[in-house]
Amino acid sequence: MKKRLVQAVVVLVVLFNLALGARLYRAVAAQEKEDTGYSSIAVFARAMQLIRQDYVDAKKISYEDLTHAALKGMLNSLDPHSQFMESRDFKGMQDDTNSRFGGLGVVVSQRDGDLVVVSPMEDSPGFKAGLLPGDKIAKIDGESTEKMDLNDAVNRLRGEPGTKITLTIVRPGSKEITDYVLTRENIKVASVKDAKLLPAEQTGDLKIGYARITQFNAPTADDLAKKLDDLEKQGMQAFILDLRYNPGGLLNSAVDVAGQFLPPKTLVVSTEGRVPSQSRTYRTDDKTKQRPKYPIAILINGGSASGSEIVAGALKDLNRAILVGETTFGKGSVQSVIQLQDGSALRLTTAKYYTPSKQVIHEHGVAPTIRATLSLEQERLLMIQRSNDDLLTEAQRKELQGFKDTQLDRAVDAMKGVMIYATKTEPAKPVKK
Repeated sequence: MKKRLVQAVVVLVVLFNLALGARLYRAVAAQEKEDTGYSSIAVFARAMQLIRQDYVDAKKISYEDLTHAALKGMLNSLDPHSQFMESRDFKGMQDDTNSRFGGLGVVVSQRDGDLVVVSPMEDSPGFKAGLLPGDKIAKIDGESTEKMDLNDAVNRLRGEPGTKITLTIVRPGSKEITDYVLTRENIKVASVKDAKLLPAEQTGDLKIGYARITQFNAPTADDLAKKLDDLEKQGMQAFILDLRYNPGGLLNSAVDVAGQFLPPKTLVVSTEGRVPSQSRTYRTDDKTKQRPKYPIAILINGGSASGSEIVAGALKDLNRAILVGETTFGKGSVQSVIQLQDGSALRLTTAKYYTPSKQVIHEHGVAPTIRATLSLEQERLLMIQRSNDDLLTEAQRKELQGFKDTQLDRAVDAMKGVMIYATKTEPAKPVKK
């Protein structure tokens, strides 16, 4: 009897220990499932310790070098737009937004693992060389870009003014591979260009204004406002805003540009992220000058990105503009720049843009109201047409004699149609007796 009792007690103890062990195992598993980070940080610290202790080249194992390399890998693994920026990169980004920097004037992004030209900035070395949106940069100075992260590529494209760089370009349409030897320059970007009334032979009796925005920087909205004031004084009846090849820029600048054509406090774009602080709405300023509600057309293409897509998407959704051209690039995510203690910074994708009707821009782009395309040859001639007239060769001048910007022509036709329709549908004025 006593022996059986002892055996029963032993069994109970074993069962209790098994139950306790299972409970502890579940607790540990749950903690690991929650991804608290402690165990991963311990692994990271141990790896750094081993590298510093045993790696053969002592020049490569400073804490700063190892930490920065780890941060680059972390950010690059998230998406093409998230980056770790060392202090010099962060300063370069600040120079960009102030519209002055050294380099080639080529806005690049990564798409499907390729380094792609979003848009060459006007009057820049890349623009003068004839680079086109969509061109793939296969090599930089002979080195393949296949495994090169975006930040490294941008750093290689930058450099001292006067220095040369060779880009190996693959043109998607023709699959042609060409080496371009470019000379870096100090680049000053004028964001609002060619503001004018279009010639009468193109518009007939109607006064249609035109302006191009090359990118959105701090003074863009004020510059555009001055140009619009001047055009309105000349009797402008309709306006065409050209955002082709505009790669974007400052979000607030794009919102302020849209505000030139919308009522005060109108929703232009919203952002949504994982945390409530990243969900925001951006509205037009309540102090912006109210303009006459003349018809507007916006020219867009595959080189129109980010801020261009915000302006085009908002004015399309709010029935304030007709979009003419091709679907935009589809860069509609928000990157927050967070400076770190050592002067470096994180450029982190924290949200996506949505148009007023809640259409997502990222990887979809903004579709035109009226589709009009240009061939690669027409795009090349359009780039030449936009070049400084003093720099054109005789051969280029001859090429341009037969060139027609068919997308602009479609926008002009659209504005003519809108104004003719508006005239016919105006209520008859009462006759005074």
